[in-house]
Amino acid sequence: MSSSSRNPHAHAGSSPIPPQGPVHHIQRGTRDFWRAVVALFASGFSTFSLLYFVQPLLPLFSHDFSLSPAASSLAISLTTALLAVSMLLASAMSERLGRRPLMIASLLSSAALTTAMAWLPDWPVLLFMRALMGITLSGLPAVAMAYVGEEMEPRAAGFAMGLYIGGSAIGGMSGRLLAGIIAEGFGWRTAALLIGLLGFSGAALFWKTLPASRNFHPRPLDVRGMAAGFRAHLVNPVMLRLFAQGFLLMGGFVAVYNYVGFRLLAPPFSLGHAVVGMVSIAYLAGIFSSAWMGDLAARHGRGRVMTAGVLLQLAGSLLMLSPHLALLVAGMVILTFGFFGAHSICSTWVARTARQGRAQASSLYLFGYYCGSSLIGAGGGYALAEAGWTGFIGLVAALLVLAALNALLLSRSVPES
Repeated sequence: MSSSSRNPHAHAGSSPIPPQGPVHHIQRGTRDFWRAVVALFASGFSTFSLLYFVQPLLPLFSHDFSLSPAASSLAISLTTALLAVSMLLASAMSERLGRRPLMIASLLSSAALTTAMAWLPDWPVLLFMRALMGITLSGLPAVAMAYVGEEMEPRAAGFAMGLYIGGSAIGGMSGRLLAGIIAEGFGWRTAALLIGLLGFSGAALFWKTLPASRNFHPRPLDVRGMAAGFRAHLVNPVMLRLFAQGFLLMGGFVAVYNYVGFRLLAPPFSLGHAVVGMVSIAYLAGIFSSAWMGDLAARHGRGRVMTAGVLLQLAGSLLMLSPHLALLVAGMVILTFGFFGAHSICSTWVARTARQGRAQASSLYLFGYYCGSSLIGAGGGYALAEAGWTGFIGLVAALLVLAALNALLLSRSVPES
C-alpha cells in the first residue's frame, strides 16, 4: 500500500516535504478524540503493566535465585536501561515506518516476551528476556508523545497526554497488584503468564481504536539529519532542563517502588507478598492527578503546577520515614499523586516546545526519564544496604529537592506557550 493511500494528505512517493493545505487536528470532544483517548489509555496500561509487574516480585527473585536487593532490581533496571537507549532509534524508525504500526508491533512483541517468562529456567535467561523487553517496549512511549503532539489540537493535547499517563498509572498499579496476589498463591511464573495475556488484550484494543495519523508524513531514514535533530534539542537549555527533570522525577519514584517491598516485608511491618502488592493501589492517585494537573497547567501555567507536583512528591517521600503503616502508605499516595502530575506536565511541555523533530525530543526526554529509573533504581539498593531505610529516603529527597529547584527555574525563565 502506498503512503498516499495510508495518508490522504501525503504526497505520493513519501516526500519528506509536508504537503500544502490545512492541518487537521483532532478536536477535543469529537468521536476521534475519544477513540484516541481510549487507545492511548490502553497503550499506557499495557506498557507499564508489562514493564513494572516484576517490582513486587523482587523479594521472590532474591529468595529463589539467592540475590541481593540491588541484584534483583536488575529485572527492572536492565529493562529500563535498554529502553532508554532503544527509544533514540525507535523515534527515528517511526519517522519512516509511521507512528501507529510501530506502536502496535511494540505492544504485541512485549506481551509475547512476558508470556514466555513463565517457562524461563534461570536468572541469566530471565534477565536476557527482560533486556529484550527494553528494546521492544521502546517503540511506544516516545512515539505516543509524538503522535499526541502531531494529531491533537493544543487544548486537547494536555488532557490526552494526561489520560495516556493515567493509563500507565493504572497499568503499573494493576500489574503490581495482580503479580503480588498471583505470585503468593501460584508463583511468579504464573504471574508472568497472566500479565502477558493481559498485555495482548491491551494491544488488541489499541490496534482497533487508535485513529490513523493525518498529520504524519513519512521521511527517509536520514542518520545525519537525525543526529542534527538530536543536537538541536541538546543545545536548547529549556529542553535540557526538561530532560533533567524527567531523570530526577522518575529516578526517585521508581527507587521507592523498587524497595518499599523490602521495607514492608521486614519488621516492624512483616507483611505478606500479596499485601505488599496491594500497596500499589496508591497508583490510583496518579490516575487522577495526571489528567487533572495536566488540565490545571493549561489554565494556571505549566511551571507553577509542575513545581507544586514535585513538592508533593517530596512531602510524600519524607512521610514514608514513619514507622506507622498508615502514614507510610499515605506518603506513597502523596508521592504518586505528585509524580504523575509533574510527569504529565513535563512530557506535554517537551512535545509542545519541540517545533521540529518531536519524536527525537520525546525520545531524549524519555531517555533521561528511564536512565533515572535504571541508575537511581539500581543505586537505591546500595543506599538501602549501606544506610538503611532512612538513608535511602534521604537520597530520594535530595533528588526531589533538585527537581523542585529545576521546576522553579523553568517556571521563571520559560514563557508559557
